[in-house]
Amino acid sequence: MKFAYSLKQKTKIAFLLFLIMACTILIRLLEDRSIKNMEKAFASLYNDRLVPATDIFYISEKLYTKRFLLETFVYSDQNKLSTQQLNDKFKILDRSIDTLLAKYEKTFLVKNEKNHLTELKVKLLENKLLEKNILLNSNHLEKRTLRKLYDTSAEQSFLAISNSLSKLTKVQTVVGEQLKEESQKIVRGTNLYSTLQLLIAIIIGALIVSILAASNVMNIRNDNFNLN
Repeated sequence: MKFAYSLKQKTKIAFLLFLIMACTILIRLLEDRSIKNMEKAFASLYNDRLVPATDIFYISEKLYTKRFLLETFVYSDQNKLSTQQLNDKFKILDRSIDTLLAKYEKTFLVKNEKNHLTELKVKLLENKLLEKNILLNSNHLEKRTLRKLYDTSAEQSFLAISNSLSKLTKVQTVVGEQLKEESQKIVRGTNLYSTLQLLIAIIIGALIVSILAASNVMNIRNDNFNLN
């Protein structure tokens, strides 16, 4: 009878310890998955948001340089570049912008971002045609007519491109904020898993104490039985 009772108690304890072990393994797997998700979120925040935002800044910088050079060419009568020199400068700047755009396209793009990027590429192409038209007509048109052409076409084109770049910058901010919130959720989940692991450790400790106490009680009973 005593053997059957002892076996029953050991079976209960073994089953309970198995459940605790299974929970510990499950929590560990969930924790590993959370860490991987957090790594992905931080990597995306850097590669898909921070780097593109920097590239947008460089594109804006090169666009401003083109605008300044063209405006100087149209309005200034002294110390300005020749048509060929300006055209060569534009080619170098355009290649740099194309390289940055190609790099940008390789990152993860949300739907709005794809639309704004397509819009930007169209406007950049239109701007190149306008620049080419101004350079081709610079020797044939009067200064006043050339300046009017710049004001009504090229200047508006530059402003439209700047607007597209602003939209792309806003996307980086919005999506970056979403990634930040996602990372915070993962951190809260990881903290929860750590708390559960602590509770399991406490339960295991309590079980060990109870098993030892039960063992001492059984030994005392056996000693009393043997004395009788």
